[in-house]
Amino acid sequence: MTSKSTPTIGDLFHRFALEAPVRTSDGAGGASLTYALAAEVWGSLNATGGTESADADRLAGRITHTIWLRHRDGLTLDHRLRLGTRIFEIRTVLDHTGRQRFLECRCEETVT
Repeated sequence: MTSKSTPTIGDLFHRFALEAPVRTSDGAGGASLTYALAAEVWGSLNATGGTESADADRLAGRITHTIWLRHRDGLTLDHRLRLGTRIFEIRTVLDHTGRQRFLECRCEETVT
């Protein structure tokens, strides 16, 4: 499967944790951000590229991925996907056909 073609159900064999942001007041006028499990979803994972840079005197890599999921209402760029210890920040969500069958999520993973 290429990143441009829609997947089949058999392509969705990774079990992702879909996490939603939770903002909690810190009592001093600010808030802390954590993530809570919103759902477990099946998806496909395809690496599409990567870069590395020096961040705080250490090397950090960013890998871009295309993750296909079954369509879900309410999925936003505030959500993220987790696969074990790997975290994928969602950068775009596309419904190519407009038929609400599949979503293409373009994501970034930070590797330190």
